[in-house]
Amino acid sequence: MLFVKTEDLKVDMRLARPIYNKKGVLLFDRNTKLTRAGIDMVRNFGLFGIYILEPAEPLPPMSPDDFEFERFQTMGVFAIQEELERIRMDRKQQKLQNIANMIIRGYGRQDHKINFYQNLRSGEDYLYKHSLNVAILCALISHHMNLYLEEQLLVVTAAIVHDIGKMNLPKEIVCATDLEPSQQSQVDSALAAAGELMEYALVDGIAVKRVCLQAERIKKLINNAANGNENLKFVTGAKILAVANRYDEMTGMNLNGAARSEVMAIKELQSLPQVYDPKAVAALVHSIKILFPGVSVELNTGEKALVLVENPQNILRPVVLCFRDNSIIDLSIKVNSDVEIVDIMKTMDNRYIMDIEKLKELGYY
Repeated sequence: MLFVKTEDLKVDMRLARPIYNKKGVLLFDRNTKLTRAGIDMVRNFGLFGIYILEPAEPLPPMSPDDFEFERFQTMGVFAIQEELERIRMDRKQQKLQNIANMIIRGYGRQDHKINFYQNLRSGEDYLYKHSLNVAILCALISHHMNLYLEEQLLVVTAAIVHDIGKMNLPKEIVCATDLEPSQQSQVDSALAAAGELMEYALVDGIAVKRVCLQAERIKKLINNAANGNENLKFVTGAKILAVANRYDEMTGMNLNGAARSEVMAIKELQSLPQVYDPKAVAALVHSIKILFPGVSVELNTGEKALVLVENPQNILRPVVLCFRDNSIIDLSIKVNSDVEIVDIMKTMDNRYIMDIEKLKELGYY
């Protein structure tokens, strides 16, 4: 599977993922061969690029939930972009509450884990894709933590607008996860101005501003973990937003190849309990699929292995099948305590190709 920029698309290339319009209507299904008219439509649609199957590559699996996630992301990104631009220009909200409610209906009531797939981001759409993803994660986490609907709506709303102050900043700052002191100063000024905008333009602006500013303060605790007890002063929504924001920052894909794996992201979040609220991190872990049957991993022994059985008590310690000798290792038992998963091996768009039916047949799923 390849990511091809829009200007490099050619006739007869096969689509690896479906393409929807901003209303969620399917424009092109997977495995569709591009025509000249199709390429023109993709360009006019404003897409930065699309995923293409290589000539002999089979179509990767996608569940109904995966299709819905693709459709939802497309609709959500366009809706958030339009609303944030409206708030910034007109200083009043119009569809913000509707967008937040849409996200909660879609992902704030889930009774099962979801595949949280990332889309490649450009400088033009990074902020909107990031805001949507953080809002979805906040909906998932807040639901798992049993927050009241009003609290859930508040944190999801805050997630949608938390980066609105960055809309006037250079793209290289918006997309960066590690900022130089001068860049951080620009971000701080932008976020301060955004707080005033939230308070003026939003229906529950004061509460939204509090969640956003406290989440930003939590991020800064990572540079001075000794002050982690300050975390006790923050509202629950801010703790959730900080976790969701950091997870998406680390795992979001861009052309610079700076994305880190889900395993590395979870390891960082779990290693800093004085910064990232353990309850929020645990809720994140129980809301999205990370190390589930069919995922290929690399062990600290240098071996490559396949996850056979997920470990709900500790997702980083599943049962794996080693490729070298077909031996099965249960990482949850004490005798294997020295063996750890270093990272995930995966395709560019984070999807895994595995015969799940065969795993079920063998009793591993």
